[in-house]
Amino acid sequence: MSARVATPGLCEISESALQDVLLSQETHVDHYGGRRLPIACVRGHGIEIEAVHLAAGRRGEPLHLLDASGGYGSACLGAGHEAMRQSLERCMLQGGYVTDELASLERARLLSWLFGDGGLWTGHFPPGEYHVAGRNSGSEGLELAFRLVLESRFDHRRLRYRPGMAERNTILAFEGAWHGWTSGLLPLLNRRHYTMGLPGLAPLDQYGVRVDHIPFGDLAALREYFVANAGRLLAVFTEPIQGDAGILVPPAGYLRALSGLCAAEGALLVADEVLTFAKSGAMFAMRDEGDPVPADITVVGKSLGMGVLSTSMVIARRGLNVRQTGAVATSDLRPITCAVVHDGLRHIVAADLIGHSRELGARLSAGLGTELVERFPRTYTAARGVGVLHGVELSPAAASRVPELRESLAAAGVYVEFMAGAGRRSGGLRYIHPTMRVAPPLVTTPAQVDEIIARLAEGTRRFQTAS
Repeated sequence: MSARVATPGLCEISESALQDVLLSQETHVDHYGGRRLPIACVRGHGIEIEAVHLAAGRRGEPLHLLDASGGYGSACLGAGHEAMRQSLERCMLQGGYVTDELASLERARLLSWLFGDGGLWTGHFPPGEYHVAGRNSGSEGLELAFRLVLESRFDHRRLRYRPGMAERNTILAFEGAWHGWTSGLLPLLNRRHYTMGLPGLAPLDQYGVRVDHIPFGDLAALREYFVANAGRLLAVFTEPIQGDAGILVPPAGYLRALSGLCAAEGALLVADEVLTFAKSGAMFAMRDEGDPVPADITVVGKSLGMGVLSTSMVIARRGLNVRQTGAVATSDLRPITCAVVHDGLRHIVAADLIGHSRELGARLSAGLGTELVERFPRTYTAARGVGVLHGVELSPAAASRVPELRESLAAAGVYVEFMAGAGRRSGGLRYIHPTMRVAPPLVTTPAQVDEIIARLAEGTRRFQTAS
């Protein structure tokens, strides 16, 4: 028999399984510059992860983690949720595997429940005004949204500009934004690290567009930009809450003003809700004082797949489309995807997990402010967020040592992720440093929130002591 590594009450892993994990780390592409967390998940349930250390000297030692990340913000129901087990079992046995070329009962049930008369999402998307497509990921969803924007300029039969659209060659995005990693989306990012050396947009005389960037949340800058670019603006891409920039929540009235300016100018508004979906204390973060803020295209993802699968949904006004067969996708609302989304959303509604997230948000705001920012000013400078989407901004000194901080937090039993921050912004606005994202699943309990905060504080104490 294989030797086993064990600690009472924690997980154990065989020596052969441990060697498989180490081999997989060598085989799997390293996106982190050699600074991946030296930890492997063995199993999990809810927000609890049973893991083992991989670092030399501690290899195989058990570690119990609370997941305050939700898997890049995607696992809104945590791990091993019963509703998801039932959904997968039902659809695997009954749902079929058809593409969008055939209608599907699972797809019909989902779309009717969401978008039909009295549907769950009709407050944001009035019946008959929108249609929807599915994709594999948030990045793919934003690619389709970008494609819809570009195709809106053309007569699809004659493949020429529609009258008056040739001059609409400008897209507005925001400093610090993140809309995905695919090549087509790179021009929407004003980050040299991600764009340098990679192809840009086509020149304007070849049906290309230019992309401008202004600071997010600055209403005066927004209005000034619309005046200066009247008649040229094709679309605006925005996150209702900027995620990778450091969880930047816009001032009250900003999103509605943006929507109104787009409508008056005839520019399309694209709302990137891939990260914010179901995390802001509401189903959608495109709202102002409780009322929905309209957008022409909305992309939702991450939590939409319930942590079971990766998917996204592109919801666009019916007048926006792509030339015939120009955006066919194998993954477009397949039955099993629709079943997981449908059953997961039904559980979220029945259990009022959105209302629960507002309660968790108040607890997170208070705890992150007092237990982290106030206690550890050498490490953190600010905490901000809503619902289960919060960020704790690092000090300049801590920003240069993110890998060490993350390992200290993991050693204290909490798993979190870090975002790039907005960096240097125009208009004299302050530099925004990398930010720790605290975005636990919707199923997190108040007691678990308190424990997450306690472990973050302990990990930070160890980090400061080591420095």
